[in-house]
Amino acid sequence: MSLEILSDETVITMTVFASAFFSVLAVWYGLIAKNPMRGRIKVLARRRDELKGAMMGPVRRSKPERALSLMRRAVQRLDLLRGKLASDAEKSLTKAGWRSADALIVYLVAKLALPVLLAGAAFGLIFLAGLGALEAMPRILALVAAAALGLFLPDWVVRYQAGKRRKAMQRALPDALDLLVICVEAGLGLDAALVRVSGELGGGAPELADELKLTAMELGFLPDRKTALANLLVRTDLPALRGVINTLVQTEKYGTPLANALRVLSGEYRDERMMRAEEKAAKLPATLTIPMIVFILPTLFIVLLGPAAIRTIDALSGM
Repeated sequence: MSLEILSDETVITMTVFASAFFSVLAVWYGLIAKNPMRGRIKVLARRRDELKGAMMGPVRRSKPERALSLMRRAVQRLDLLRGKLASDAEKSLTKAGWRSADALIVYLVAKLALPVLLAGAAFGLIFLAGLGALEAMPRILALVAAAALGLFLPDWVVRYQAGKRRKAMQRALPDALDLLVICVEAGLGLDAALVRVSGELGGGAPELADELKLTAMELGFLPDRKTALANLLVRTDLPALRGVINTLVQTEKYGTPLANALRVLSGEYRDERMMRAEEKAAKLPATLTIPMIVFILPTLFIVLLGPAAIRTIDALSGM
């Protein structure tokens, strides 16, 4: 009996002691200041292990990168980068704003693959979609037309992009010249002025800003500054820039005042832009004649003559 009582007292004592110990331990851990560096060190060690495993493991490429690598190997295998087609295509792509080597590779692959793909699609539509009942000559003409479309489609896309970019630069040129005049009158050199103007035009006219920034870089490392300015004209293919470049070349050669010449050119280009806007506005009435005849006049005739025609029909039916 005494042993049973002693055993119960021992259990109670041990329980009270454990409760007191864990209570003191919880208060202790709540009052001490924790070191935040331990958690950071663990996170950094875990991240280092992940990066190390990724570097040591196989490199995984995305689908566009794998497609570009396949295109590069195909172009290198066919040796397409040494011909006249590649040099001409590179100039056209530069005018369109696509200067990377991958753009040239994509263009050459599209030039080769699109005729085959479109001709195959036309073949499938003709012979597999129920259009095979046509005669032989229309089918052959359809295949030839599809192949020709695939052959000339990359050129059309590049030409359209180059024209769109040229128009954007033409619109932004007077503003760029005004900013260039301000920078030159403030005492900046041509290189620093071009960099400043390109930074100011970056949001509104990124095409012209990129060209001016590239010209400023070429002025810095090319031995002949005239070559850098000529490269600007070749890249942009903008006739309005010819006068600006000639002015810059003359000021570099003879030391004539640059601000006055640029101010005159800016005024001329601004007047030219206004004349083009007025010309478009003058053409607007003649352009709207056909839409008015097709869409407005029939509705007007219905509104004016409709009630009279209805009353005439009712009068004739009553007789």
